Amino acid sequence: MVKQIWLNLPVKNVEKSKAFFSKIGFAFNNKQETASSACMLVGEHNFVVMLFEEGMFEGFVQNKVTDTQRSSEILISIDAQSKQEVDEFAVKVKQAGGDLFAEPAENQGWMYGCAFADLDGHRWNVLYMDFSKMNK
Repeated sequence: MVKQIWLNLPVKNVEKSKAFFSKIGFAFNNKQETASSACMLVGEHNFVVMLFEEGMFEGFVQNKVTDTQRSSEILISIDAQSKQEVDEFAVKVKQAGGDLFAEPAENQGWMYGCAFADLDGHRWNVLYMDFSKMNK
């Protein structure tokens, strides 16, 4: 039945968002790009995150875009393969102009991660999880 799932995010400026996400290591499928959208590919299986200019996004959802400075609607999590990868990602986010609101740190004894907001305030976290240390 379902073949694929993807995430749609509203952005103020597709080109600026595309530049930001390119700087932190994401790829884009330029064949699925318009002046008002970009197709970002995440991870080994190329999970699709579509970036849509806010006006176009509002037309799809028939609702206003959330004010990400005042509230959050979603937290997008990215799997890291090591603590070093988390640290490197945090540096890339800062260099690209993102807001690192949680520096890399240990969490609950089995996770190590950081969290950031992209140019439009969408919240992301990057986590390395050592399941052998997880309380069962």
